[in-house]
Amino acid sequence: FYNCTSLTSITIPDSVTSIELAAFNNCNNLTSITIPDSVTSIGDSAFELCNKLSSITLSNNITSIGNWAFHGCHLTSITIPDSVTSIGNKAFDSCSSLTSITIPDGVASIESYAFYNCSGLTSITIPDSVTNIGAVAFDSCTSLTSITIPDSVTSIEYCAFSCCGLTSITIPDSVTSIGSEAFSSCFYLETISLS
Repeated sequence: FYNCTSLTSITIPDSVTSIELAAFNNCNNLTSITIPDSVTSIGDSAFELCNKLSSITLSNNITSIGNWAFHGCHLTSITIPDSVTSIGNKAFDSCSSLTSITIPDGVASIESYAFYNCSGLTSITIPDSVTNIGAVAFDSCTSLTSITIPDSVTSIEYCAFSCCGLTSITIPDSVTSIGSEAFSSCFYLETISLS
């Protein structure tokens, strides 16, 4: 259904097990969708540039969300099911209406650009399973004023939180590597604590 710009709604049957590469890319009049429990993976760019997509219900059996999967969508909220273990690069890049998100316990790495330019994001929960925060992961999340980095994290890559609205941050002892410009242009950052 790539580039089906007049498509406003679709029902995905229970027989579908995966949504593949660019399946609904640029369906820019699609406003909501429900993914049935039969689906276990969402491929790269599956809903990329669906810029009116504000609501999506994910299958409780999804294990992976591909690169660019929801890039540029108008999502206001999303519940990532506990079954998810992999969130790809730029998966939620430029979802500027997204205000909060909880990453499930099975995810080990927040990949590069995963939440880049989510300018409306005010709250995110990172579980103890995460060991790596990728490059530019939260860059330009200008409404993100605070975040808790769990003790499981060992590396924060370059520009991970640059241009964020952070006012304070605590970096746990588990972190052994902080990349260049990880907190660059965080103009409101007043306090950094090491614990």
